[in-house]
Amino acid sequence: MKAWLLALAALATLDALAAQAQPVPDTLAQRALACTGCHGKEGRAAPDGYYPRLAGKPAGYLYNQLLNFRDGRRDYGLMSELVTPLSDAYLQELAGHFAALDLPYPPPQKPTLPAPELARAEQLIRHGDAARRLPACTACHGERLTGTQPAVPGLLGLSRDYLNGQLGAWRSGQRRAQAPDCMAQIAKALTATEINAVTQFLAGQALPADAHPAAALPAPAPMRCGGLQP
Repeated sequence: MKAWLLALAALATLDALAAQAQPVPDTLAQRALACTGCHGKEGRAAPDGYYPRLAGKPAGYLYNQLLNFRDGRRDYGLMSELVTPLSDAYLQELAGHFAALDLPYPPPQKPTLPAPELARAEQLIRHGDAARRLPACTACHGERLTGTQPAVPGLLGLSRDYLNGQLGAWRSGQRRAQAPDCMAQIAKALTATEINAVTQFLAGQALPADAHPAAALPAPAPMRCGGLQP
């Protein structure tokens, strides 16, 4: 009886060791875990608001950003080192993986600015300022501000800190895109007060029932923009 119990225990130990020795599956989802360590579970965005959401963004936009980090147009050491050895084809595959994820968004952040300032921000976002050659955000990011295929991201569901950080990076030249860099032109034309109001308005908006990017731009782009091509 004792020998039988020892044999059973040995078999259980072997089973446990065999289970531990199972190879890690070589899937894109498994490899993408290198991204979710910073960008949050399944690419939903990190709770600190600094690392943006990846899930559900247009694949062309994600691919462009990976190229920008790899090729030096965007400057963040960790990202650049991660993608430097990767091929265009692999970056496209990775972008497609995250673009295909359909996951809930976080709740909006309550704005702290008075209503008149938020109203002026909404005016800029929806109608722009023709006298200053500032196009409406909706002209490229869609009427619902959820982005447009194939390469324009949504502006909702992002934190104020992230939005402020990116507009500031465009103003300073730390963030760049394929020429002509239309977002750099827009960011430099906005005042610091306008940027604060615009980001507060955007971060305070709830996502519409259909949060997917629009199928295409609502009209021809209002200015030449290199990043519109995937």
